[in-house]
This record gives sequence, C-alpha cells and structure tokens, in this order.
Amino acid sequence: MTGHSPEDETDTERRRRRAQFLRERTEAIELRDRVKPRRARAARMRQQMRMRTFRW
Repeated sequence: MTGHSPEDETDTERRRRRAQFLRERTEAIELRDRVKPRRARAARMRQQMRMRTFRW
C-alpha cells in the first residue's frame, strides 16, 4: 500500500456516490411529482403514515 490510507479514499468515494445517488433520486421524484402531482401527494401521505406507524 503506497500513499495515503486507502480506506479514506473508499470512504470519500462512497460518500460521493451516495450524494450522487440521492441527488438523482430526488430529481426523479420531483420529475414524477410534476407529471402526476395528485398521485405523488397521495404516495407522500402514505409514506408519512408508514414512518409514523413503523417505529424502528
């Protein structure tokens, strides 16, 4: 192993990939919301209910 510690690199890379994934996911959700606002709102309400009732 040469240079700085490799686990730092993988951690940074993982964080960057995760940020990219979340950004793309948010964009996809927003796009879907624009196309079908009523259905998206209903889905959001269901999701909130699930989060309230399902305690981890």
